[in-house]
Amino acid sequence: MSSPKPVPPDRWKLSVAPMMDWTDRHCRYFHRLLSRHALLYTEMVTTGALIHGDVPRHLRYNVEEHPLALQLGGSEPADLAHCARLGEQWGYDEINLNCGCPSERVQRGAFGACLMAEPQLVADCVKAMVDGVQVPVTVKHRIGIDKSESYDFVRDFVGTVSEAGCHTFIVHARNAWLKGLSPKENREVPPLRYEWAHRLKSDFPHLVIAVNGGITTTAQVQEQLQHVDGVMLGREAYHNPWWLSEWDTAFYGAAPTGLTREQVEEQMVSYMEREAAEHGTPWYPIARHMLGLRHGLPGARRWRQVWSDHKVKDLPARDVMAQAHGVAFAAA
Repeated sequence: MSSPKPVPPDRWKLSVAPMMDWTDRHCRYFHRLLSRHALLYTEMVTTGALIHGDVPRHLRYNVEEHPLALQLGGSEPADLAHCARLGEQWGYDEINLNCGCPSERVQRGAFGACLMAEPQLVADCVKAMVDGVQVPVTVKHRIGIDKSESYDFVRDFVGTVSEAGCHTFIVHARNAWLKGLSPKENREVPPLRYEWAHRLKSDFPHLVIAVNGGITTTAQVQEQLQHVDGVMLGREAYHNPWWLSEWDTAFYGAAPTGLTREQVEEQMVSYMEREAAEHGTPWYPIARHMLGLRHGLPGARRWRQVWSDHKVKDLPARDVMAQAHGVAFAAA
């Protein structure tokens, strides 16, 4: 087995969840401008996409994004080991296995949340990955599947998988209903049971346990950190990204970045210009990630409307920013 690389003890204290179609490299670059310390995750990348597809397209990232974790979806130990090695070669700081996604597409591939029904298979997958890389191998999972509610189920899952060499578990504190609910409903309908994540930490004090699901305020994060080692934030971090600018001071005792919202927007426009020059990337798939930047401020809606207006897609990003500022500050 490889000797793992040392990891800061607070690595998992705050993280932004892997979210399909959202946490691409442009989103992560934006989030890193707001917090220097939070751990960032890729969207889930399937083993098939890496084995049979365009590896650079799936694994390319900006060096500024570190610390950065690659989330994999798959259920074949050898394939996951191969893809974990690819992730390590590309410089990712962690490889995470998705055992929490309930979508039908993922179920058809026999991975995601349905893997929780096969803890020994997950353990085999984890062992294959742990044996192949030196970076941490972690698991993101639910507390159960369907309507069966038993703490023993998730306790035994974590116990079995930890014996294979996984020392960090990110617990989405809801069941995943594999039938009858959409992925969106699966993030809202099954009840939250944070206390089960807390019990996991009590039962496995040597493991890193982070909790995910429904947490939207700094006070809630602070409350959870009394019981577990970390908190993963999803939709609230995406829709209200300026919240991230508080995290370094509130949770790491570090100085804030010192950037204003306008300076962050300016840096994003510079990034858009660089992406266009180096990769031919249009500005609008980048700009969509920062539409919540002025959330709660006067003029925010007008500002957002300009940045999301298809009629200005052919204008340079800097001209669009000038238009957005014109309407936002006039409305303020």
